Amino acid sequence: MALGLLVFYIGPVLVTFYYSFTEWGVFGGVTWVGLANYAQVFTSPEVGRALLNTVIYTAIVLLSIPVALLIATLLSRRSLRFVSVYRLLFFLPVITMPVAIGWLWKLILNGDFGILNQALAAVGIQGPTWLSDPRTALISISIVGVWASLGYPIILFVAALQGVPPELHEAAALDGAGAVRRFFSVTLPAVSPTVFFVSVLTTIGALQMFDLIYVMIGKSSPVIPQTETVIYLFYKTAFIDNNKGLASAIVFGLMVIIMLLTLLQFRLQRRWVHYA
Repeated sequence: MALGLLVFYIGPVLVTFYYSFTEWGVFGGVTWVGLANYAQVFTSPEVGRALLNTVIYTAIVLLSIPVALLIATLLSRRSLRFVSVYRLLFFLPVITMPVAIGWLWKLILNGDFGILNQALAAVGIQGPTWLSDPRTALISISIVGVWASLGYPIILFVAALQGVPPELHEAAALDGAGAVRRFFSVTLPAVSPTVFFVSVLTTIGALQMFDLIYVMIGKSSPVIPQTETVIYLFYKTAFIDNNKGLASAIVFGLMVIIMLLTLLQFRLQRRWVHYA
């Protein structure tokens, strides 16, 4: 296990860190350039724009957590029929290839013949070009990201909700607490460890988003500047511009950001997560 951790995790991180201080020639060869790549990362408007797009996408995708908790609460009701079918339908996007999801939603959101715009036209509304308009492209991709990421937290929340002792709800009901008060005073604290776990995973996954942009937008769309995330910028810098040294600095900087955000989440969870 330690060998696998060294070879597949620690080793690539160290190699990437080394390459972030170098410049690669067109025909091979590595030249040491020191902090030049990091200086370019901190001063590049493109990197700042990509980071802002990544933050916006992450913030929107994090909205899937309360939505997933609400859906899981509804799916946990004993009176609900066909609950297994509903859980399967919500979980299907999780086991579907991201490329397939991207192509499906690319067709749905097509400005000319997409199903969504056809439905809007049927009620007299002129739909926008969702993936070609800079004002709607990133939001459209973010909504698809929310849809695609709902299934996994729903399953976790359903399991956590089933573990809440019914005696707590009964005691709260005897004290006169309504359904909403019981949810915020009993259910939410009881499932807060799961909420924390899901928030960490969702944040890390959203910060590394690449596949949806690559499939839904492509690599030559005019809205790339408005939808480009840090990982997409890394891909373009490394494999299109062939600047692997700068790309290594970009992705290593993102790794540091993810580590700091994760540490911040672990620090803040002491104030609101209840493990009792």
